[in-house]
Amino acid sequence: MMKRSDWIWTLIGLVAVVLSCYLLYKEIRTISLDELSDSLYAIRPHNWLMAAGATLGAYVALAWYDRIAIAHLGKKISWWFITVCSFTTYALAHNIGASVFSGAVVRYRAYSSKGLTPSEIGLLIVFCSFTFALGALLSGGAVLVCQPELIKRVADVGPWLSVSIGLFMLGLVGLYVLGSWLKFKPLQLGKLHVEYPRLGIVGRQLLAGPLELACAAAIIYYALPAESNPGYLVVLGVFLASFSLALLSHAPGGLGVLEVTFLAAMPELPTADVLAALIVFRVFYLLLPFALSLLVVMGFEWGQWRKRRSPL
Repeated sequence: MMKRSDWIWTLIGLVAVVLSCYLLYKEIRTISLDELSDSLYAIRPHNWLMAAGATLGAYVALAWYDRIAIAHLGKKISWWFITVCSFTTYALAHNIGASVFSGAVVRYRAYSSKGLTPSEIGLLIVFCSFTFALGALLSGGAVLVCQPELIKRVADVGPWLSVSIGLFMLGLVGLYVLGSWLKFKPLQLGKLHVEYPRLGIVGRQLLAGPLELACAAAIIYYALPAESNPGYLVVLGVFLASFSLALLSHAPGGLGVLEVTFLAAMPELPTADVLAALIVFRVFYLLLPFALSLLVVMGFEWGQWRKRRSPL
């Protein structure tokens, strides 16, 4: 049965979608389908291939999240099984959006078949979420410090604030590394007992998190036209801001949130070109993996059903 908090977050997601779509409509109501199709056709074959490669890189990094978590738990599960489970989990969670459908059910069904207990699976989910948050802090902090003028694209504030926020974010990452190095006391999150990972595990987290975000942003970067392209770091910074807003809004697939943020932050590019790049992102990063994940789930459940039906 759905908890009240789940209903609240679902409602927030729906409100965010409606508001974002309204704002998006105001921005694109003068754009014709011909302009949009022209922008899609203008993307060179090489850029389509690079965007596809970036998508593959992003999902490999996401599989690495689970692999690192399994190593932290001290378990041994095949790389292939982890990759399929991770791909399915994130493909569903990215599209559905609401916290009740965060992928916990998929992970529980998959990893319990490999002998993991509910508490271990819960810790794995928290660990993977933290790896993503760590990657967002590290990537966002580095971008804000290296490109302090970038913050003006999303907020009317001075570069000094960008550097301050960036250093604060990097400082949080530094504290986490320090806690692992000095072996701080474990954290107690409700019933979960979370210990600081070994430095080797932390090092892998600091690579996997930023890698996934960098590859996801690269999909949009390669789909944008070369003319008036603001550069990869700008695209990465805007992507981090828009993706964070999409997660906070709980909007399914960040529907409308990504588009509104990118259009507002990239006024130098034609609206049709920005929308075309985001369509490529949605198809490669969200829709195609979602369709494949449904096939994986049906195949897994069919296999489990056949095992239960087979005689001992």
